[in-house]
Amino acid sequence: MVADVAFDAPIAHPFSYRVPEGLTVTRGQRVLAPLRGASRVGVVVDVRADDGEKLKPILRAVEPAPVLDDATLDLVGWIAADSATSLGSTCLTLMPPPTSTPMPRASAEAKRCDPATPELLIGAGREARLIERIAGAGTTTLVLAADIEGAARWAQRLGKLGHVVRLDSGVADAERSQAWHALAGGQATLAVGTRSALLAPLPAGATVALIDEHEAAHKPPGAPRMHTRDIALERARRDGLRALLTSATPSVELWWQCDSGRMRLDGPPPAPWPVVSVADTRGIAKREALTPALARAIRETLAAGRRVFLGVSRLASILGCDECGAILKCEACAIALAYSPAGRTLTCRLCGTARPLIDVCPACRGRRLAPFGWGAERVEHAVRRRFVSARIARFDPEATRGARAEAQRKAALSADVVIGTRGALRLFGPASLGLAGFVSPDQLLGLPDFRATERAFGVLWAAAERVGPDGQLIVQSQNPGHYALDAVSRQDLTAFYKPELRFRAELGYPPFRRLAIVTVAAPSGSESAKLADVVTAALAGAPRLTVYPATPDRRNRARRIVVKGHADLPRVLAAALDGAEAIGAARSRGIMDVEVDPVEWPS
Repeated sequence: MVADVAFDAPIAHPFSYRVPEGLTVTRGQRVLAPLRGASRVGVVVDVRADDGEKLKPILRAVEPAPVLDDATLDLVGWIAADSATSLGSTCLTLMPPPTSTPMPRASAEAKRCDPATPELLIGAGREARLIERIAGAGTTTLVLAADIEGAARWAQRLGKLGHVVRLDSGVADAERSQAWHALAGGQATLAVGTRSALLAPLPAGATVALIDEHEAAHKPPGAPRMHTRDIALERARRDGLRALLTSATPSVELWWQCDSGRMRLDGPPPAPWPVVSVADTRGIAKREALTPALARAIRETLAAGRRVFLGVSRLASILGCDECGAILKCEACAIALAYSPAGRTLTCRLCGTARPLIDVCPACRGRRLAPFGWGAERVEHAVRRRFVSARIARFDPEATRGARAEAQRKAALSADVVIGTRGALRLFGPASLGLAGFVSPDQLLGLPDFRATERAFGVLWAAAERVGPDGQLIVQSQNPGHYALDAVSRQDLTAFYKPELRFRAELGYPPFRRLAIVTVAAPSGSESAKLADVVTAALAGAPRLTVYPATPDRRNRARRIVVKGHADLPRVLAAALDGAEAIGAARSRGIMDVEVDPVEWPS
C-alpha cells in the first residue's frame, strides 16, 4: 500500500510513501515520515494499492486512528483551494493535539441533514439572545470567538448552562484533545474555541455560533488564510448545522448576504442611545486637540463621577485639507493616497499610481494641505493640562505587549479618563461610560484601504454602545457630513450600508468582486522587482483578472501585486501561477505568497 501524505509546508501536492508491513493507516490520520532529511508530521490524504518499492516508508503512526473523516477532508480541500493555502498546512493547523486515545467516529448517517438558514443577530442584547437560543436548542453547540481571551469569557458565560469544554490554545494540549474526544463521543454538548476548533466533531443539527464576525482577528496570519466566518458557513451548509452569528456592525459582505436573502437578520427595535453630536474641526484641527464642546463634556462627566473614553488612532500617512476636510484620494480607486514625507509623493496602495505632492486642494483650492494627526501622547498632554486632578491613563493594546501592556491595562481600569485606540474599548462594558469622544476619526476614515470607512464606523458604533443612554458621544471631524457619522448619530445601520454597498459596487470591491495580494520577495529590492515583473506579466494574460502594477513595501524588499477577479478568483489565479514556466523558474530565486480576500490591507 502507498499513502499520500500532506505536510505543513507551502507545497500544493502531497508526497507518496510506502506503508510498511504491520502498519495500517487511513485518510485523516497523522503519521511521521521522512521529508528532506528530517522526520516530519503529516496527514494521510489518500491510501491506494501499490507496491511502492522505490518509495521511502512511513516511520510510524502519530495516533492510533484518524481524526478527520472523509467529509471533513473534503471540506479541508475546499478551504485550501479557495484560500490558496496548502492542503497540509490547512489540515494540520485545524487538527487537535495528538493523543494515544482513538477518536470516536460518528456514523455516516449522522451527516445527512438539511442546513437551516444562517441567522445574524444584531442590536442590543444580541449575546443574551444567543445564549437563550443555545439553551433552548437542546443540541451540541460550538461557540467560536475571535481570540483566546474571548473564548475564556464565553466559556465562563456558558458555564451557567452546563459543562463547557475548551478547544483553544488557552488550555493545555491534553485538555484540548480530551475536549475533541468528548465532543466526538457525545459526552460534551457545549464547546468554546477559536478558529483552530473549526473542524471539531459535531452531530447533525448541531449549532455553530460565531461571535463578532466583523472582527479582523477572525482571520489571523497563517494557515488557513480564510475568514472563520466563511469556513463556518460552508461547514454548516455541508454538514446540516445551524449557524448563528453576532455582530454590532456586520461586515459589508455579511450585510449584503442578508440583503440578498441568503441569511436571516435578527434585530430588535433600537435600544436607548446616547446623544451623538459631531463637532466640525475644519480650520481648527491643528491648533487644539479638544474642541470647546468636547472639553466642556469631559468636565461635566468627571464632575458627575462618570468615566470618559477618548478615542485616538496612530498617525496615518495621508494628506487632507485643513480648510474643507477633503482627503486626497486616488481618482481610479477612490481610496486615500499614502503620503511619503521623505519622497514628497502620494501613492495609491491598490493600483500603484504615484504622483508628486501637490500644494492646492483639488476640492476647494485651499492651500492648507497637511498630514492628519493627533497622536495619543499629544492628546494625553492636552487632557492633563486641562484636568489636573483627574486620573488619566493611555492604553494602546495593539502596539504594547508583555508587562508594559499589563501595567497600562491596570492603570486604565481605574482611570477617570482613558485615552486609547479601538482595542481599548474592550475595557468597558455596555452603557458603562458617561462620555466617549473621538479626537480625529478622520485618520480612520482616511486610511489607504477600501475598508477604512467600514472599520471607522464599527469603532464609533462600538463606542456608542458603551455609553449610557444618558451620556454623550462626541465626534470631532473635518468631514461632519460623512454618511458613517450620520448613521451613528441616527442609530441606523441601513444608513451606513446602503451608500457603502453602492461605493463597493461602483468600484468593484468585495462583496461584488474578490481581491488577492501576491507578494514576491527576493534577497534584494532589484531582484524582487524583476521577479514581480515576471509574475505580473503572467497574471496579465489570465482571463477575467484585473492586475495592478507591483508596488514596493516600506522597506523596498518585497513587491505586492493586487489582483481583482470574480468568484472563481482562487482557481484562475492558481492556474495562472502554476501554468507559467517563467514563474516556475523565477520561484527558485525568491519567495512568493498569495493571500485571497485580504482583511487587513498591507501598509
